[in-house]
Amino acid sequence: MKNKPANSAIAGGLFFAVVLWGANNAATKYLVGFWPPVFVGSTRFLAAGIILLALFRWTNIFGKPHPLSAELKRKLWWHGGLNLALYIIAFNLALTMTSASHVALYLGASPIWALLWEGRPEKNWKSAQRYFAAGLALCGVLVLFWPVLKIGSSKMLGELLALVSSVLWTNYGRQCRALGTSLSGAEISAYTFWRAGVLVAPLAVFELLTRPVEIRTDLILVQAFCILASGVVAFALWNNALRHWKTSKVYLFNNLIPISTMSWAYVTLGEPVTPTFWAAMLLIVAGVLIGQTRWEKIFGKRWLPE
Repeated sequence: MKNKPANSAIAGGLFFAVVLWGANNAATKYLVGFWPPVFVGSTRFLAAGIILLALFRWTNIFGKPHPLSAELKRKLWWHGGLNLALYIIAFNLALTMTSASHVALYLGASPIWALLWEGRPEKNWKSAQRYFAAGLALCGVLVLFWPVLKIGSSKMLGELLALVSSVLWTNYGRQCRALGTSLSGAEISAYTFWRAGVLVAPLAVFELLTRPVEIRTDLILVQAFCILASGVVAFALWNNALRHWKTSKVYLFNNLIPISTMSWAYVTLGEPVTPTFWAAMLLIVAGVLIGQTRWEKIFGKRWLPE
């Protein structure tokens, strides 16, 4: 039996994954300035899915794949794949209209939408904690929206699409959780990635008819980096952490992705940090932490109201 890796090694792997995902978001922002946005997403997820399937076929990195029933294939297409396809469209279009750091920050609020999805308000401490946390995160979202609301900026559609992509990403996580009763995380990613790429392919082809792809070495290399870095390497590190740590502990690292994205976009693209970014970041991260923290373990149940 293999020994469990040190916590420092797991945390280091997660930090590296966060760095790669931040770089991926900035790189995608760069690519959609030259290539059609849906084409970028379609080819990326299709390639990443095929690479993951190849790793299943010829290596033991992720273990042996489970057999797929007809019902499971249907769910992979219309629950996981379709939701991910809609996310690809919303996320990449948002990047053409607003800053990469803002889009990443909306995604950082995803755990809050997941908490709200879990149940209706109840007269107990847990429900109050959940909705207070959601309120903080929503305040953060409002902080991001406020400037474009006041001046009627054309960026408003980009901010709305970023918010929609955040909700879609949350729902994709819920679908993955349901599929997780039959498949491993690596299998879910492999099967839903290529399906999502296929589902958005018709729209990508339509884009190509109206906007030809500029063939340049730097653009091809950036796309290849995104496929391998965010679709394969970062996922492998993330999946390894989920094998040894609780999901809630691993997902706390999501809060670092907006900072990573902002840093990469600032350094590589010269994208300025908006005045509202840090205030929104503080509110959203506070909401996520409050919503996910098990306060009864910190203070004891007797100090908390029923």
